[in-house]
Amino acid sequence: MRAGASTRRVVHCMGTVFSFDVRAPGVNDAVLDDAAWLLHEIDETFSTYREGSEISRLGRGELRLADCSPDVRLVLDECERYRRITGGYFSADAGGSLDPSGYVKGWAIERVSNLLTDAGATSHSVNGGGDVQCVGDAGVGTPWRIGIADPRAAGKIATVVAGTGFAVATSGVEQRGAHILDPHTGQPARGLLSLTIVGAHLTEADVYATAGFAMGRQAREWVQSLTGYQAFAVTEDGGTWSVN
Repeated sequence: MRAGASTRRVVHCMGTVFSFDVRAPGVNDAVLDDAAWLLHEIDETFSTYREGSEISRLGRGELRLADCSPDVRLVLDECERYRRITGGYFSADAGGSLDPSGYVKGWAIERVSNLLTDAGATSHSVNGGGDVQCVGDAGVGTPWRIGIADPRAAGKIATVVAGTGFAVATSGVEQRGAHILDPHTGQPARGLLSLTIVGAHLTEADVYATAGFAMGRQAREWVQSLTGYQAFAVTEDGGTWSVN
């Protein structure tokens, strides 16, 4: 693959669109096939929309946690760990039913990114519904540039994150409406229209974006207490704030 060239793959999975953008040195199609297969395998295990998925069967009490796959046990252990870290604002059962989706998508993207890295793709990005893991640069020293959608104006960009070797996750109302609940009240979170977290690893950035959005007006002070993370928020009154 020549310098600056890229190989791309689009995968429809988990109710959204995933895209792989692999720059030189690239990987062969078999690696991209493996990456796509991994996403579908994760969806089959964790989808709350599939009646036969492990997570659905576990939630209905048809399956014991001890009988679940190691991935399910790992994910639920991590969800519990982040519940404690975030003071309960991140939860795998915020809506009263078992749903670790707030952890799974970022974890799935990071797993795909690790697969590509292990195969030799030292410059690539993996995007799942606007949450992105970037590895290396975009080619010949060029930084990756990730646009953050503006929830106040459809089709517009609120800000751009640029750099190398970073992850960016956004939680908000722009794509799915008021779907994030405050686990403490069981009601839709209030105070923010979107919250973007930037850090090194997408799994944690995605969890923190979800938890921070659920916190609403308390999110800014909480994000400032984190080490190694930046943030950009759009508030319900149309204002913005950032943490660098």
